[in-house]
Formats: sequence, C-alpha cells, structure tokens
Amino acid sequence: MNHISHPLIRPQSIEERRYQFTIALRALDANTMVVLPTGLGKTAVALIVAASRLYSHPGKVLMLAPTKPLVEQHLRFFKQFLLSREGSEPEESDFVMFTGDTPPEERTSAWKACRVCFATPQVIKNDCLAGRYSLADVVLLVVDECHRAVGNYAYVFLAQHYCTTAKKPLLLAMTASPGGDQVKVQEVCDNLRVEAVETRVETDEDVRPYIHERDIQYVDVYLPEELQAALVVLRGLVESRLARLAKLNFRVPAPDKLSMKALNALNAQIQQRIRTRDPSAFIAASLHAECMKLRHAISLVETQGSVALKLYLARLGAEGASSAGSKASKRLVGDPAYQSLVEVSGGWKEELHPKVAIVRELVRAQLAAHPQSRIIVFATYRDTVQTLVDALSESGIACERFVGQASRDAERGLSQKEQIASLARFREGEFRCLVATSVGEEGLDVPSTDMVIFYEAVPSEIRSIQRKGRTGRSGSGTIVVLVTKGTSDETFRYVSQTRERAMVTGIRGMSTAPAPTPAVPPIPAATRQIDFLAFAPPGPAITVDDRETSSRVAERLHELGASITLERLEFGDYAIGDRILVERKTVHDFMNTLVERDLFGQIKAMAGAVPRPVLIIEGEEDLYEVRNIHQNAVRGTLAAITVDMGVTLMRTRDADDTAEMLYILAQREGSERGEHKVHPKKSYRSVREEQEYALAAFPGIGMKSARLLLEHFGSLKAIIDAEEKELASVHGIGEKTARAIWDLARRPYR
Repeated sequence: MNHISHPLIRPQSIEERRYQFTIALRALDANTMVVLPTGLGKTAVALIVAASRLYSHPGKVLMLAPTKPLVEQHLRFFKQFLLSREGSEPEESDFVMFTGDTPPEERTSAWKACRVCFATPQVIKNDCLAGRYSLADVVLLVVDECHRAVGNYAYVFLAQHYCTTAKKPLLLAMTASPGGDQVKVQEVCDNLRVEAVETRVETDEDVRPYIHERDIQYVDVYLPEELQAALVVLRGLVESRLARLAKLNFRVPAPDKLSMKALNALNAQIQQRIRTRDPSAFIAASLHAECMKLRHAISLVETQGSVALKLYLARLGAEGASSAGSKASKRLVGDPAYQSLVEVSGGWKEELHPKVAIVRELVRAQLAAHPQSRIIVFATYRDTVQTLVDALSESGIACERFVGQASRDAERGLSQKEQIASLARFREGEFRCLVATSVGEEGLDVPSTDMVIFYEAVPSEIRSIQRKGRTGRSGSGTIVVLVTKGTSDETFRYVSQTRERAMVTGIRGMSTAPAPTPAVPPIPAATRQIDFLAFAPPGPAITVDDRETSSRVAERLHELGASITLERLEFGDYAIGDRILVERKTVHDFMNTLVERDLFGQIKAMAGAVPRPVLIIEGEEDLYEVRNIHQNAVRGTLAAITVDMGVTLMRTRDADDTAEMLYILAQREGSERGEHKVHPKKSYRSVREEQEYALAAFPGIGMKSARLLLEHFGSLKAIIDAEEKELASVHGIGEKTARAIWDLARRPYR
C-alpha cells in the first residue's frame, strides 16, 4: 500500500488514493465543492489541501462544521496527521477548537497563536461581527456539510466575508449529499462563491477499489389490529374537519391524500382569504391546525408505534386543558371520537408496533454472529429513541441514546460535551448499539460501524444518504430499512430512492459543466491586498444582543461598517449609546406576542430603562390581517405603546431596512449635537421624570441607575450629599459609578 508523501503530513500514515489527489489538486486552483459518498475520505482531501496551502502560503486554515461533535472529530483527525511547517511535531497551540463553550477572550488570544482552527460557524460569525479578529490571514476556509449554506445560515455570511476580506482566499466546500434540487444546489454554489464542482460516485473507476460492500435490505412490517383501529378513528376525525372546510368553500384534499404539500396548499387558500378579512377564514385556520395535529398522530401510528402515540395524545390533552392552549387543541380533545381513542390507548400496556421487536431481534442476531459489531439505529422522534433504548436494555444489550441538546418536557437533551463523550465510548466499544435521532446523521465517523437500521424510511435524499454513510467505511456493512406496508413509509422509501438517483445525475452534470458564475464577482487580488477598513473611520457603535446574531440585521450592520459589540442585553435587541434601546419584532412576532405572551410587560420594561425606547415592527404585511384580532384592539395596543409608554414606533420593510434604520439612528446619536444631546426638548415632564432625567445626565449614569439611586436615597440632594461608599452600596451601582457621581458633585466649576 502506498502512502501520501507530503512535508506536512505524517509519513506512512494516510493511504494514497488517486481520486483524492486529483480532487485536491483541482481544489487548489479555485473555490471548489467536493461531493463524495460518505466513507470515501472528504476529510483526507481537506487535509491534503490544507497541508499544501500551509506549506506554500503563510497563514491559517479555518475549518467549519455544523456541530461540536463533528468539529471535535475534525480536530482529532488533523492532530493525528498534520505536522508543523518544518515537518516536526506541532505545538499544542497550533490547533484550536472554538464552540459556544469557549469564552470570547480565550478565542481572541488562541486565534493569534493557532495555525488551524476548527469551529462551529455561528461562533466565527459572532467574532467577525464583533471584530474580535480578522480572517485576512486565512489561506483556506473549509466548509463541511456545505449543503446547509442556504437562507440565513452562518455559512452564507462567512463565505462572503472571507472571500472579500482575506488576502489570499481559497474555499473548499464538502458534502456527501448536496440534494436533488438543482436550483438549491446552485444556490449553495452561489452562496459559497464556488467556481468548480468535483464529484465521484461509487462506480467510478478510480473509486471502485476503495468501496466496501453495503447490503441494503428492506423489511416489510404489518400493523396489528389495534393500531389499524386507531388509524380508522384518526382518519374519521380528519374527514370531519375536511368536510367542514369544504362547506366553507375551500378546495380540500381527499382524506387519504393528506400530505404536507396538500396541507400547505390548503393553508395558502386560507391565508389568502384572511387577507380579505373573510371571517370564515379564521375558523378555517383553526380547523387546518387540527388537521396538522391529526396528520402527525396518523404518522406516529403508522411509522412509530403505540408508545409514541400515547405520549403525543397526553401532550395534546395537556395543551387542550391549559388556559393557554389553542382553540384547535381544545376542540380536538373535546371530540368524543378523540376521547374514545385516548381511553382505548390507555389500556395498551406495551409497545404494539412490530418494529421495536424487529429492531431488537436484528441487533441481537448481529451481535451474536459478530460480537465486536457496532450498530446505529436511526429514529426520527426522541420518544421512539427512548422506547428502543428501553427495549434493547431490557434484553441485555448495552446501548445509549444520541439526541440533540434541547430539553423538552421531562426529557433532557444531551449537551455537546455529552454527545462527544458518548461517541468516544461507542468508538472504544464500551457499548455496541447507538440509538440516534437526526443529530447523528451528519458526518460522524465511527469506522467500525457495520450495521445501520432505519426505524422508518425518510423522504429526504440528503438524510437517507447521510444515514447510509454511517456504515461501510472500513469494511462491509448492512443497512436495514423498516417499511410499514400501506403507509407513508412506503411512499418515503420510493421518494428518497428517486431523489438520490436525481441528485447523482444532477451533480455529475455540474461537475462536467463550465464553472458556475458566483453570485457576487470575486474581488480582484490586487484589491484584496489592501484592508480599506483599516484606513476608514470606525462606524457608529451599536450593541447587539447576542441572540440576534443569527438574523440578517446583524450581518447588514456589519456590511454597513457599524462598530458592533455583542452582549446579552437585559432589555431590547439593540442598544445605541446610553439613551436608545430598540426592540425589533416582525409583524407576525408582534401579533403573536400580543396574543400569546406579555407584550406590554416586555415593552414597558424596555421603556423604563432608557430615555429613548424604540419599537421597530418589521415587514410589509398589514398588522390588521395577520391574526383574527379586532382592529380596534390592535389600534389600542399601538396607542398604549406610543402614548402611554412613550415608545417611538417605526415600521421597516425587511431586515436590511431595519439595519439601515439602526445605522442612521446610531450615526445621529454618535454625532456631536451640543446640549441637545444631553437634554433633548420635551414639552412636558412630571417632577419624577425631571429628577430621573437630571441624574441620568451624569456621565455613566443611565435611566436605570438613576431610578435605583433615587428610590434608595429619596431625593437628588441626598444623592449629591452621599459619600462614595454609600453610593456604591446600592445594588446595581458599582464603585466606578459611585466615584464618578461623588467626584462630579464636588468638582469646582471652571
């Protein structure tokens, strides 16, 4: 076996594969998307390209991946095989990993010392927005699982930012499954400035020697009578809702054709009539919500099982009984047919769906024949994951669940640290079976996994390919897909197969076609050498709540040249100086908050914190047409916010328009406007407001601190007379602020 020979790659460590070298050489010439089936060594291609760039160009490599376990996996791979510039062992500081767990100060210092940084994209985006470091010296940006680069995902911003700020940019995008939709694949290429596409499939001559056999088996499953009876009840409930919608003159699908596409088409009709203020449309929207819930229940019966259905019915029952529950939930749980189903399901003492027993037998047989096997079982829902873990554990099979971070109800998610630890135990053989949701689909490398079980078929060609790619990496593997006859399982099986074939055909066409034109022309090399921002005056300062960085607003502010600080704001989404706080809400969010959450409390708290509170409502939709709320109620809300609370209300078209409005506000606030900046004109203030405003004018004292001090001391005179220690003893007033008040009150006027 020949091995890769390169000054920066550990000798005799990585097998030499011709197709990897060919792809890497082409990737060194232009921004390239590499599409390789899972297990064919995309990370090895990235290593070759990274080593070549580091050898020929002084600078750093930045490698992005969407999850912390995947970032950690790439870090381990590079640490194992990449050497320092002199071909010697690398320093510990050469490799760094940035995730949300890494404090910003640590990231800033580690960035300066490292040669290769592995990170989740949102962290790098936040650091770029905040100006903590520059990507100017990054000579290679690697984007793993690049099919995510659509919409407002952080990859899109970072690719644009990198290609326009780096001195010598080169981007390598990698995926096993870009998708079968040519328009979306082209969107990914445009968003990442991809100029060439390199792809291989398992039948290519230079790939065939490295392919391990994967046996794909489809197991037919038949529903038991109890679950068939539950389906009859649920479909009857759907038919009654569709019949009512038909009476309201909506075009409805047949009950047995209730796909998401059909439901979306129905919703489009409803929304159109809501815009015309048709009262029946609001009733229809609630019926549509019931149909959505019932469709989900049907899917659980068909593909998941009785335990998942019982848990869902319990959650629906709790929602319907809650005062905050929707009308759709209340009406549904009050239906006698629904109540009879709940009563019947209460008598089910064990899982009725045959899939659980089949999974248990498949895992048991595999481990009996091959005790060192590693098996991954994929299931869409967490309830099913837990059911499978319980069933396997009861049979004496050591297994663990692998789910995302979010915790729901009483079910706790896994932190990224726990995910990494679980994968390490799985690799080391501490347990033999991993039961995972979709969080385990992308890129996770467990070389010795020799069986993958799909608890259900999935309609997405991307997810199907990702799941299949967990086996057959270093030896033959088996893939088993469980398909419940006569259900959506069968439909999804054929949909994913068709889309996988279409994807291969489409990508092959792209790889032989001329390079797609980037959405934004690349910056000429000579222009890139100059960092014009270094010579430009800093833009106006805006503090952005760190939960807002996923929005387009923060990106546009960065493009405009604003000086951004990221903080967790107690009130509002954007802070401009000491006087202005801005709360941003889309039209839909504004109306939903009005109905479902404490809008007045939220706005009032912000208004009480600064002299100039601002509410921006973003979107071109008519406020009166978004929800079934009387127009006078909406008008009353707007009057209370503007007149009673003194909040300035602004409307913007979209996120870009919001950013441009914030930029103008910050420019005006930052400009020198004489004494009007300290005491802008106001026709009337109460004595209380005058006292608050006078104290808030002290340097470093905002409205919040002014109120804290006045409530504690009772008057301006008492505050002026107070000693420094007394001032600092007030909760929320630090020593620095206390010293500033004491000093200014006693300093002679000259």
